Amino acid sequence: MSERRFESRFLCADLVKVEWLEHVPETVLRNVEAVLEDISPHGACVQIDEPIAIGVPILISVQKDESARLAGEVSYCVFRDYGYFVGIRFSDETIWSSGVYLPQHLTNLAALGAHVIEQPGWQRASACCDERSSS
Repeated sequence: MSERRFESRFLCADLVKVEWLEHVPETVLRNVEAVLEDISPHGACVQIDEPIAIGVPILISVQKDESARLAGEVSYCVFRDYGYFVGIRFSDETIWSSGVYLPQHLTNLAALGAHVIEQPGWQRASACCDERSSS
């Protein structure tokens, strides 16, 4: 699967509730606990125990605060090792920010990468490659 994201996502780990309508054979409201894996202003990924079809409208609710709801639709669903990872593209009316909901264990990888301290004797990979290619 190719990377199609337009913005950085924040890694996180938090329990959320996921709701969607399933149409087999009659319409049933499904409601399961999920692990929020990552989040950005326009999307998120949750891990659950069962697949959800692409395009299905979905609602994420924070278990501690039912008023924090994020609406969208399933953009992908893949099985990896121990569960289904479900990508959610938020609706135009839903934009996540830390003011709306602050997940536990939120990690901004872009900010971490900007604060890496280089040790004496370390070289960046591009510098090593540049030296070899100019010889």
